[in-house]
Order: sequence, then C-alpha cells, then structure tokens
Amino acid sequence: MSTTPLPITGRTQVLAILGDPVTRARAPGLVNATLAMRGIDAVMVALPVSRDHLASVIGALRVVHTFRGAVVTMPHKSAIVPLLDQMTVEARQIGACNVFRRESDGKLVGTMLDGEGFVAGLRSAGHDVPGKRVLLVGAGGAAAAIAFAMGKHGAAAVTIHNRTTAKAESLATRVRATWPTLEVVVGDPTPAAHDVIVNATSLGMQAGSALPLDLSTARPGTLAADIVISDEPTPFLAAAARRGCLTHPGLPMLAAQIELMVTFITSRD
Repeated sequence: MSTTPLPITGRTQVLAILGDPVTRARAPGLVNATLAMRGIDAVMVALPVSRDHLASVIGALRVVHTFRGAVVTMPHKSAIVPLLDQMTVEARQIGACNVFRRESDGKLVGTMLDGEGFVAGLRSAGHDVPGKRVLLVGAGGAAAAIAFAMGKHGAAAVTIHNRTTAKAESLATRVRATWPTLEVVVGDPTPAAHDVIVNATSLGMQAGSALPLDLSTARPGTLAADIVISDEPTPFLAAAARRGCLTHPGLPMLAAQIELMVTFITSRD
C-alpha cells in the first residue's frame, strides 16, 4: 500500500493532537503515515493548547465541518471529559479520554486507549502483566487507564502513589469497584515490593526533570516502564537502569495505539 499522502484539498479532513506542550509529539507523523497507507483523505496537525483555552478550542473545533477528531495528550486527558457529548464505557470508568471524534452532527465522542496501548506495548517487548505486582506513580488520565488495564489483564496487585493522596484514593476506589479481585492500595512507593514500576506522570518530558520516586530500593531485574516519549532515556529510566532494572520506554505505548486511534476517529457515523 502507498505511504504517499493524498494531496491536500478543500475536502481534506483535519485531525489534531491537543496538548501542552506538543513540540515533541510523535503522533502526527505516525498517524499521517497510517492515513496515507489506508488511503484516507485526512491530515493530522499538532495544536498546542493551554488549560485555560481548552474549552474555547473545543467549542471552535465542534463547528468546523472538516474537523474529524483529535488525539488528546497531557495535561488534558481528564479536563477534556466534560467538554465532550458522549464517552465509551471504558472512558467513563477511567474518567479520562485520549482520543475523540466529531460526528457528522457535530457531537464529540471520546474513548480512552492508553491502558490497552500500554499493555500492548509491554507485550511487544516480551513483558507480561498476569500475576505481577505493579507500582503505579501518578493518578491522572493515563495512570487511571493503566490501573484499569492492570485489572483487566490479570495483574495481582497495584499500588498507586500520587502527590495528591485524595486523587489516588478516588482512582483506587473506582478500580476496586470494577476489578474486585485486584488488590489495590494507596501508599508511599516501595519499589522493592513490586515487579513492575510505572511512571505515569509527566516528569521526564523536560530536560532536568526530577525523578517521580526514589529508586534506591528497586531490585535488579524489576521492570521500569515510562509513558513519557523521548529519544533518550528519561531520568526515571536512566536511574532504573543504573539499579539493574529492565527498562521500557514510552514509544511502544503510542505505537500500539496508532491503528486504534485512526480507526476510532475515522469510523464516525
């Protein structure tokens, strides 16, 4: 199949990635290659949008007839929810959205693919979830999706650590209600007690970022996974490697979602 993009015309549909920052976003290149392979007359562009302007931008996109849908990245995955008209069951459980489409009547429909993408990315690198004890750092949209995915795919336990304890407790309560056999606790991070450590925060997106947790007690062979996408090892993964941990970067999570994202956005009514 051809990877040459179709000529951009007045009929070309527009997709976006909404976030802040988006200068290092990989989704446009990956999505545009997939659109070209599928022969879909559409193009994705990056739109940097601050928290304060998210609602006004969504309102404007709603009335643009050639706007087809968007990928949503940090820090908007939870904030976008009340701005949409409809959510899939998974997105409602998680309370976050990372992709939405515009229906022909202007309604905006969202879903959440971060959890499935994270698990698929792990599997592509030969890492399994069933039976694992997972330390999850963060309680935002991506973290919530990963927590629910751990229950769905058979993890034994998840410890949630977040700067705001109340937010972690809220997430834990929702995950327990959906996956009652999954042991879910909120507490201080203790890497030595876990098989997998996941940085589901934005720490690592900027040079010189602080570590999301102290890795001094992490056991060699523990899997350290980051959702931050970077050409170089993030500070978290670099520190984990120095402890003898296995490391898993953020790109496989995104790559695993691209086909799902394109299918969701382009399969409107």
